[in-house]
Amino acid sequence: MGAELNAVAIITARGGSKRIPGKNIREFMGKPMLVYGIEAALQSGIFREIMVSTDDEEIARIARDAGAAVPFMRSEETSGDFATTDDVLMEVLRNFEERGETFDYMACIYPTAPFVTAEKLREAMELLVEQGASGVMPVVRYSFPPQRGMAIREGKLVYCYPENAMKRSQDLEPVYHDSGQFYCYHVKRYLAAKGDLPDGYLPIIVPETEVQDIDNPSDLALAEMKFRMMRENRER
Repeated sequence: MGAELNAVAIITARGGSKRIPGKNIREFMGKPMLVYGIEAALQSGIFREIMVSTDDEEIARIARDAGAAVPFMRSEETSGDFATTDDVLMEVLRNFEERGETFDYMACIYPTAPFVTAEKLREAMELLVEQGASGVMPVVRYSFPPQRGMAIREGKLVYCYPENAMKRSQDLEPVYHDSGQFYCYHVKRYLAAKGDLPDGYLPIIVPETEVQDIDNPSDLALAEMKFRMMRENRER
């Protein structure tokens, strides 16, 4: 997919961050972390509008310098610790509609996901449109089967699912989790369901080497290592 859609990319980047202050604009491999998602959306060539939802003027400045729009600032209600991503997306879509702008599709891109690429966004949006889906989510397979996980109870290790303790890994169903990078939506269905899509999401599978939660300095170090690997693989 190379043609522009009637689609909006929304990067959700509030100013507050408890564990890593200023995480959204912290430098990561030579750029503010926020910039990677903006650049991926721009390079994909599929979005009519690429905007950042923020309550922070410094984030807004960096976003505009990177080529994104900040047509309005985030409200106080959606800037607190208890506001959900759905709250933010609903507010953005509502503000656009009040300005007379509506979209058929949208991508919600997290500001701390430097592994988002134009190719991944195009793949997800192509799947969304061609399959007539309500949502698409990039996921990553668990490296170890969670069906053979253990818990500590009364100081001892016990299998959570004893029936799977002796099964071979290849005989267990693969299990995946959200990569925490972005989501793509059919806007009308998203709004009608208030974010809780009744027919769920279609997956695109991304490798574990391109997924990393960034919640502490150790996570940052791991992310940088994985990012170097991804960049080297893409340059080969």
